[in-house]
Parts: sequence; C-alpha cells; structure tokens
Amino acid sequence: MNFKRSTTTMVIAIMALSLISMTSVQQDVFASGPGMSITATADQGSNTIAVTGMTALASAAVTFQVVSPSGNNLVTIDQVIPNEDGSFTTTLKVGPTWNEDGLYSITAQQSEASIYTLTVFVEVTSGMTEETSVTQSTLEMESILSIQTNVDKYTGLEISADAVEGSTTIEITGSTDRISEGITLTVTSPNGNIVSIAQVSPDVNGEFTTVFTTGGPLWKQDGNYIISAHQNDDEMYNASVTVEIIDGFVIPEFGTIAAMILAVAIISIIAISAKSRLSIIPRY
Repeated sequence: MNFKRSTTTMVIAIMALSLISMTSVQQDVFASGPGMSITATADQGSNTIAVTGMTALASAAVTFQVVSPSGNNLVTIDQVIPNEDGSFTTTLKVGPTWNEDGLYSITAQQSEASIYTLTVFVEVTSGMTEETSVTQSTLEMESILSIQTNVDKYTGLEISADAVEGSTTIEITGSTDRISEGITLTVTSPNGNIVSIAQVSPDVNGEFTTVFTTGGPLWKQDGNYIISAHQNDDEMYNASVTVEIIDGFVIPEFGTIAAMILAVAIISIIAISAKSRLSIIPRY
C-alpha cells in the first residue's frame, strides 16, 4: 500500500474542504438579508430627480409613483427591472403636472403583492427641485461577525431641539438603541400640514443629528411646529418636540441661549433698579 500517495490525497482533500468552508464564511459575512432601499437626490434649481436603490428580490420589477403635495394628483409613474445584483436606478423629470409647491412623495413598490414599499419626499418649488438627498431602507445585513457598539439596549428613541432665538435653523439631535434602522423626521405646522421631512441613519453609537431651515411659504403660519421622529411602529421608537415659530423665526422656550438672554435681562433690571434707588437718595 502506498502511504505517501494516500497522505498526499488526504491533504489535498482537507485543503479543498477548508477552501469551501472559508468561501461559505465569506458569503455569510457579506450576505444581504430581505428588504429594499431607495435614495432620491436632486440639485438646487434642477428639473431632474435621480432615484437609486437596492432590493433583495432582483426578479421582480420596481414601480414608482409620484404624488403631489396635496395628495390628489398622481403626477408620474415609472417602472424598472433590477439588475442581477438587485440594484436599480431611474430618473424622474419635473414636468407640467408638477404644478404644486411643496413635498412630492416618491413611492417605490415591488410586485403586485407589495412585498416591499418605500416612500421618500422631494421638495419642488415653481417647477424646480430643492437640494435633496434622502434615503429610506428596510434592508437587513446578515453577518456572523459581532460589531461592538456603545449603545445601551432598550433605551428607545430620544430627540431634542436646539435653536437660537430669532434664527432660521433648528438643530435636532437624538439617540436610539437600534442602529440598523433609519429614522424619519417630520415637521408639522400648527394647522397640521407637513412642511419638511428628513431621513437620517444613526451612527454606531446610536446618535444622529439633522438641521431644519425655517422660512418660506411652507412656514408662514405662526405657532407651535411639531417635529416628530419615527423609527418603527413600536411606541418606544417614536418621539416628538415642539418649537414655536413667529414670522418664520424660532422662538425657543428653553435652552442655553434662552437662559443666557434671561440672565442678561435680569442683570439689566437689577442695574436699572439700583441706579434708580441711588438717584432718589436725599441730600443733606
């Protein structure tokens, strides 16, 4: 019996099995789970909107529907077939039917059974787009590797608003314990109209931030604007804050800046009162 040949054959077989096992591990690490994602981008003053995306179901067409801000008019319909890797892209043209100013909803839907349905919003004014880059995703990435984060479990979603009195910007910061899910932020006017929408992704520590700019025809109503954050249907992952807007400018109720202004006002009153008392001291 030739032991040398048998040993060589066994070594080759073990090496082959090792390669197969390594290949399987690599596939598991980078495999995509179920879901779909879409991204809409547009330049300031443009009449085109680029929509790109990725889906786990490459065999079914993706249909796009664009609805006007009022929700009454379907302005555009499009359909694309994903590539073999699940990626897809299309370009939407702003035309005569886009005759309303405001946020147009772009909904991507896959298959008649609506396996995946996602919606993003793009603002159009006078037939021209505002600068936009928004993403909505339900894609899940499967991985056998453990990612170390500093996120506390089961803390839910929290947000806060920071603004300087008289400014036209509102900074929203927040945190969540679910770093794999995107967050949709919606600003609602006092009369219930949606005036702005943003979509953000938490970092590895679960933190996120975005900035809203006030002013313009959509912010013309005075009163309390509600900024809502939505991550999923669980009550723990929905939060909101209220910001008062007058004539398109922020009127914060609390915060560091407001406290500083109040402190300066109090000091000024004390100084004036002291000066007044000194002026009425009788002379002998």
